[in-house]
Amino acid sequence: MPKSEPGSTEPAGDNHSGGKAAAVVLAAGTGVRVGGAIPKQYRSVGGRPLAAHSISAFLNNPAISRCIMVINSDHREIYDELIFPIFAERCQVVTGGASRTASVASALNHLADADIDHVLIHDGARPFLSCKLVSALLDGLKNSDAVVPTLPVADALWKARGSQLRTAVSRRGLVRTQTPQAFAFNEILVAYRRRSGDTNDCAAIAVDSGMKVNCIPGEADNFKITHQEDFLRAEEQFHRLAETRTGQGFDAHRLCSGESMKLCGIEIDCGQSLAGHSDADVGLHAVCDALYGAIAEGDIGAWFPPSDKSLKNCDSSRFLRHAASRVAARGYEIVNVDVTLVCEFPRIRPHVDSMRGCIAELLSLDVDRISVKATTTEGMGFTGRREGISALATAAVRGRCPGS
Repeated sequence: MPKSEPGSTEPAGDNHSGGKAAAVVLAAGTGVRVGGAIPKQYRSVGGRPLAAHSISAFLNNPAISRCIMVINSDHREIYDELIFPIFAERCQVVTGGASRTASVASALNHLADADIDHVLIHDGARPFLSCKLVSALLDGLKNSDAVVPTLPVADALWKARGSQLRTAVSRRGLVRTQTPQAFAFNEILVAYRRRSGDTNDCAAIAVDSGMKVNCIPGEADNFKITHQEDFLRAEEQFHRLAETRTGQGFDAHRLCSGESMKLCGIEIDCGQSLAGHSDADVGLHAVCDALYGAIAEGDIGAWFPPSDKSLKNCDSSRFLRHAASRVAARGYEIVNVDVTLVCEFPRIRPHVDSMRGCIAELLSLDVDRISVKATTTEGMGFTGRREGISALATAAVRGRCPGS
């Protein structure tokens, strides 16, 4: 989605620490411990690719000015198929290296010429990143070069040899680190450029380089998916944190002379047309407004204003695909859509199945999640006088609550 589009909700980029922040999502691994037909970062959790949850959390946070996903060069086709349709150019792609350290370095070097003060580096296999944690990390950068979320070590620790316990290890002073980890950009960039070895924790490189690294409380929900059973836990957690939102849409267009009209994506040869700047598909317009309403992103006129001459006679399927893409980018999936067409003419019933199929295809939904029906006003009002057609739509979307 171009940033200049009307109604854009691009992040402003101002954060609590007083500068611009970028986010790096690391997803260049092969995920061999999990197994499966595709790498774990592209497997579905809550109806969308695993890494997409983290990307959405960053892109929908006003403190983050840009987001980069680091991918394996062998995974580009998978990315283009599963991730790009959700975020398009809003998420930039960088090819990772042979190690985690090399992948982080690639992302930092990509940002080197950008106007960035701070960077958050996150494992793409941690899908439950919260807005609260991001804010706490950025707040912490006011007094430190780096901030890392940590959790206490709750279990007893032992050194073992084979299947036998040998020596108890004190837990005093021990913590478990999580991501995202937040850094002053210039300092971490220099640290990585000087680093010769590999490490699985960015904080280690920061500490070794002499940066002041503070820790803040992490979150138990922010766990990393490593093994197959973790996907089951993630699905359960997603549904626990998920919310359902609904939106309503309404539209009306005048009847005019013509040979046919578009209704819910279907061309109906009926000896009349609908007047409008685009193809005047009153049904799809109502669905668009219902979807935009569910995610609180305005209406179809804000995204595609009638003053835009390039939209003259535009197929409304373009509008609906855009509305669906915004739902996905906000971290939601469409649950169902219900459309009611209000008209005396033409007859809708013969076309209902085709209309449902068309909307289902445009939204990539099963047809049993789409309802299309029609009613009349029994001769009352502008629809009763056959002056026009109106449509009402309701849409439900489900996803993780943005504030969680």
